[in-house]
Amino acid sequence: MIRLTWIQPEDLVGHELRQAQEEGKDARGIRTRWLAAGGHLAPARAGASPTPPSPRLRAFAEELLAELSQLPASWAGVPQGEWGLPCPSGAESSGKGGHNATHRAAPENRAPRRAVSGRGGIGEKEALRHRLHAAWLGRAVGCLLGKPVEKLPLEGIRSLAKATGNWPLNTWFTERGVPRELTETYPWNRRSAPTSLAENIDGMPEDDDLNYPLLNLRLLQRHGKDFTTTDVARLWLDELPAARTFTAERVAYRNLLNGIEPPHTATHHNPFREWIGALIRADVHGWTNPGAPMAAADSAYRDACLTHTANGVYGAMFAAATIAEAAAGTGDVHHCLRTGLTVVPPDSRLARAIRHGIQLASGTRTFDHVADDLHAAYGHHHWVHVIPNAALLSASLTHADGDFTGSITRAVSGGWDTDSNGATAGSIAGLLAGHPDALEERWTSPLKNRVASSVPGFDGTGFDTLADLTTELAQERPQP
Repeated sequence: MIRLTWIQPEDLVGHELRQAQEEGKDARGIRTRWLAAGGHLAPARAGASPTPPSPRLRAFAEELLAELSQLPASWAGVPQGEWGLPCPSGAESSGKGGHNATHRAAPENRAPRRAVSGRGGIGEKEALRHRLHAAWLGRAVGCLLGKPVEKLPLEGIRSLAKATGNWPLNTWFTERGVPRELTETYPWNRRSAPTSLAENIDGMPEDDDLNYPLLNLRLLQRHGKDFTTTDVARLWLDELPAARTFTAERVAYRNLLNGIEPPHTATHHNPFREWIGALIRADVHGWTNPGAPMAAADSAYRDACLTHTANGVYGAMFAAATIAEAAAGTGDVHHCLRTGLTVVPPDSRLARAIRHGIQLASGTRTFDHVADDLHAAYGHHHWVHVIPNAALLSASLTHADGDFTGSITRAVSGGWDTDSNGATAGSIAGLLAGHPDALEERWTSPLKNRVASSVPGFDGTGFDTLADLTTELAQERPQP
């Protein structure tokens, strides 16, 4: 029997029970019935439980998922900023800007700031291209750094790095010199280790953290900046292999194939709707709206509504707005993070966690202590949930003061979704660095200016070419 990850009913029940608690739903009775029937809670780290269920238990899981979807939310203890779902329903899902009426946390949209010129008085467009080139490289480097230790607990990441004298983390992970018993206790990510350890990096291997930016380039090429959530859905069906999706994206894809339309794709039997998936799709929305954080957030919102709700959507909006501000080349990392927070409901769990991460990083000298405190506060979440990861991302950028190496190494060393956090940190820090030559060659040369991808037409593309494409899209304005 094929054990598909992130999709089997018997595994979704445990995750939905956890998500129901996050939303203030009383699912205690369903939980009791599920466990009494022989069901299990959510797998701690893997995407699927190790053994197949009986047909009876799988059918019961389907029944309980339907019951869980009908539970009313009590909202007890849930911030008012999260009451209701931020995505539109019905026909509104094909339009833009649906969050503006009731969920905008910032003042009315303002005209984008002009990006500043770069080195030697070069033109504005060329300066933007340099920043975007550095951002693409930074995203790839940060992702690649985090790939071999994805899914490992914090103590495992630290032990592996310390075994080779690489702590505080400052360079690629390596297996050379690591005792065998340590890798048996904390095994490298099985799929990533052959292409992401220092001794075997040969270009940027395929990863969803790079596939989605490539896919969003295609989205803007095909539909422009006025794309709709339905456009995103159709593009996925045309261009994105189903097996290259995970968590909320995989469930939404399944829902599309079953004839469920957006935004219900984000909620139907989708317990991952507040996880990190929409945030990792946000970069292109920020890159192509330099100096226009509200426009970037709106773009990310329309993308995110296919798969996520509430804090899952807010995470994408936060990242897009932060990146858009960094893409303008007019502020430091602290200003950019503050700008990102303006598009998020200030009383939401996400905003609280981000502010907490920034505060910890601002007042704590050693980043290990920052990471320990964040894990103590948010370790009850799944390692792919957006809340702990957004807090860690913001803390990493703050503690490193936007420095490229400091940002990506802190983001990865803090655990949880290591490759995704490294990727977003690298994107933002790359923009702030301003030029690909500002990134150390030890990070960029192993990429060999090529990225592997299953998105049609992009496999083997150079990061310089991607910078050209992104710059052209950034110059385009939405239709009036």
